[in-house]
Amino acid sequence: MSVKHSFAPFVDDNTRLLILGSLPGEESLKQQRYYAFPGNQFWRLTGAAIGRDLVAMEYEPRLQALRDAGIGLWDVIGSAKREGSLDAAIREHSPNALRELVTELPHLKAVGFNGGTSAKLGRAILEGSGPALVSLPSSSPAYAAMPFEGKREQWMQLRAFLTDGA
Repeated sequence: MSVKHSFAPFVDDNTRLLILGSLPGEESLKQQRYYAFPGNQFWRLTGAAIGRDLVAMEYEPRLQALRDAGIGLWDVIGSAKREGSLDAAIREHSPNALRELVTELPHLKAVGFNGGTSAKLGRAILEGSGPALVSLPSSSPAYAAMPFEGKREQWMQLRAFLTDGA
């Protein structure tokens, strides 16, 4: 079983919302890009929340659109043993320095957890740290219990944290 590592955080001083996954899947690791697997609905869901068609964009403009909207990305798990891409296969995980990162983001209003594993592990680390903690249905195609429209409805709540009034 091989050890997988997360990417560096994608944040800046204007990050208002930090979306945390669990650990990048195989395709993302191969491409060294967040949410690279074509079946993952992350870009559709996040695009809906910010009112931009992120799916139609190349990777770098997608990231710039997130940055412009005040969205940062990272993962709860820094490293773990895992075969394949499923969260259920994660073993011997070590967390990323989430509390430290949260304290370094002066405009952070909320942390969104992309899926159950991210929420379970991330909430244990970030509870009481300041920003609102929002559990979201997983954008992964492995989470098929909820149709896209149901996921979209829940992801739309992120909009409230991207405006000056929130």
